[in-house]
Formats: sequence, structure tokens, C-alpha cells
Amino acid sequence: MKKFLSFLVVVLVSSMFLAACSSSNESDGEATEGDKVVIDFFHRWPNEPRKSFYDEKIAEFEKLNPNVKINVDAVLNDSYKEKIRVLVSNDDLPDVFTSWSDTFAANLVNSGRIMELNDVIAADTEWSGNIIESQYAGFTFDDVTYGIPFTVDGKAFFYNKQIFEENNIAVPGSYDELITALDQLKEAGYETPVVEGLTNAWAISHYMGTIFDRVVDNSVLVKDYTPETGEFTDPGYIRGLEIFKELTTYMGDVSTAIDHEAARNMFAAGEVPVLYMQFAEVKYVQDAGDVDFGFFNFPEVKDGEGRPKSLTGAPEGWMLSKNAPPEAVEFLKFLTSEETARAFTKADGQLNAIKGGVTEETSNPTSLEAYQIILDASDATPWFDNAIDISIADIFMRGGQELATGQTTPEEIMKKVQEAAAKLRNQ
Repeated sequence: MKKFLSFLVVVLVSSMFLAACSSSNESDGEATEGDKVVIDFFHRWPNEPRKSFYDEKIAEFEKLNPNVKINVDAVLNDSYKEKIRVLVSNDDLPDVFTSWSDTFAANLVNSGRIMELNDVIAADTEWSGNIIESQYAGFTFDDVTYGIPFTVDGKAFFYNKQIFEENNIAVPGSYDELITALDQLKEAGYETPVVEGLTNAWAISHYMGTIFDRVVDNSVLVKDYTPETGEFTDPGYIRGLEIFKELTTYMGDVSTAIDHEAARNMFAAGEVPVLYMQFAEVKYVQDAGDVDFGFFNFPEVKDGEGRPKSLTGAPEGWMLSKNAPPEAVEFLKFLTSEETARAFTKADGQLNAIKGGVTEETSNPTSLEAYQIILDASDATPWFDNAIDISIADIFMRGGQELATGQTTPEEIMKKVQEAAAKLRNQ
């Protein structure tokens, strides 16, 4: 019996030793599920092709870093804006998430829950120096950078080259010339020479932001777009809304019943000659149809007091929560590497802010033309619905829809805007 007990003790000790060795070996290699660092990743592309692209990049990063598990969540544009605002207010931010630049980013930064990235940028200049320097500005506040730009974009009129050439219509260089071109297109049989999906409020905001930047002095816009100082009393706003109203008269009733994607498909099918779109949509148009198209920026407005050559559009990038683990920083670098940028633009068509990411190999001549327009723009105008307080943006966007259907006037819209601005100043 004693011999049996002695044997049992030896077996138990040996088993414990082997288990310890096995555990030690596992910790030196692939981590068990319980040992993994979990990164919460949130973006706004649950649709293709970008969803699959980021799913593949997640799998690639996890393979390179077996101690990391990435949980991903994705919702579309408007839902994303609402959800990220709720998360930041509840101190429940994901570790890595996408953000628009300028005012949208600034509002997140004001929460005090976003990681400062100056030290991260300085510690790895081989990576950070490969990002186009001018694109950092939209994520930098009081000399502190809080976001890494990744995509770049711009908004311009796409036009059907064949239709313009067949009807001897010149590419407009001024707003008056744009109206002339639209009249010529109507005479040529195009009852709706320009179209837009006015059921999408953001599409209206892009028009308004651009038009206001043409007709209102930039210093006035800066003051008015700041909630503490905004008044919106400049007469240029009335003129800007009148310009938008005039353009909607060329869009037809169809524009008040469709979304932007439907409008884009109409342009891609050659049904309408002109559409105001983002350069990010180039690939969508090319995939949906066989139209030979070019671009022109929203033209200068005669006697406008704003910036005649600015381009609406701003970078979008990635931010980190203040409490994100070091592995999240590495994932951020992975997402903004030249290799990822090249693969991204090749798969998605969207232009990016990484040097070497947009080339003849990754982009077609049309996209390269758009990229050059972005680089050559005198100034960048941020997306209007991100540049101003959401309460003001909503009034302009709903007002734009009502302008298109004759249910309101520019003066009525501005009265509501001024009242809302006064409330913000007095908060």
C-alpha cells in the first residue's frame, strides 16, 4: 500500500510538472483565448467592398499578432455619427475608430477621452513621415494631433464628356456659365440636366457648404460656425440659399423622391449629364456604367465674397480612445501603412493620404486626375454637416429639402438658423 501511495505521488508531481511546462510553452507561443489582448474596432462601412477589405485586414493583423483579438462593429454614415457621440459621452469608446476631421473630430477631442498622438508620431517617423503632412491639420488642435488621416476626398461636378461635346457645351468656369450650360442641356432635350438625391440631407449640406464658401467671407464663416460666436446674419447666406434654390429648378421632381445612390446610378447610365459627387464615388460610377466623364469644381460666383477656388472635402482618419492598449497603436499603424493604403485604393477606388498609396498601379487615370485636383486646391472646405453644430445643420438640411419643393423661403430658413444660433451662444 505504501508503495502504491508513493507511486501515486510521483505520478501527480510529474503531471503537475508537465502541465507547468506545457503552460510555459504556450505563453511563449500562441496565446490562449483568455490571454489575448482584445481591441474594439469601430468603422462605418458595413457594405462592400470596404467591409470585406477591413475584415481581411483584421484577419491579417491577428495572424501577425496571435496575442490579439479584434472585435469589429460597423454601421452606416448617419447611424455612425449618432453612435460615436453616445459612446464618447458614456466613456465607452472603442479602442480604434474612424472619424471625420475638423469640427467633428474637435467635438470628440473636447470630451477629453481621445488619445494624444504627438509622442506616437514622433517615436516612429518612418511610419508617420509617410503620411501627407498637410492632411494632419484637420486632426490637430492647439498643436496636438489626435487622429491619423487616411482617406482624402473632394466634391466636384462630374459631367458626361460625350454629351457636352456633342452639344458644343463648354465646361463652366463661373456660376453664370454653369447656368448657361444647364440651359443648353435642357434645350438639347435633357429635361433634368443635373440631378441629386435630395432625400439624403447630407447631400444638400454639401451643396450649401460649398455655396456659402463661395459667397460668404471665410472669416465670417469661421465665426458663425463656432457655436459660441455664431450669428448667421451675413446677407451672403440668403444669396447662397437662392443659388441652391435656382439649381434645384434644374433637378426635376425626381430629385425630391430619390436618394444619392439612385442619382449616381442615373448618371452612370448616361441618363443625366451632371451630378455633384465625391471623388470617392469614381469607382462606383465606373463599375455601374460605361460613361466617359470629367470633373469641374463648383465654379466661382460673381461678386461672391468667399473663396473662389476652394474644394469641399476633408480627410477622414482613425482615432484612439485614451485608454487603448499599446497593441491598438500598432493596429493604427498597420491600418495607415503604405502597404494597406495601396491595397485599399486598388480594391476600393478611394484616394488616400499615404505617400505611395495612389499611383498608376493602384488607380486609373480618372482617379489620378481627381487626386491632382485635391492636391492643387487653394483651400479645403470641411463637410458642412460636420463643420457646424448639428442643430444648425439640421435646419439648413431640412430647409433645403423644403426649398426644393417650394415649401419655404431663404428668409424663413435664416430666421430659424439665427434663433438656433442665439440659443447656442447663450448656453
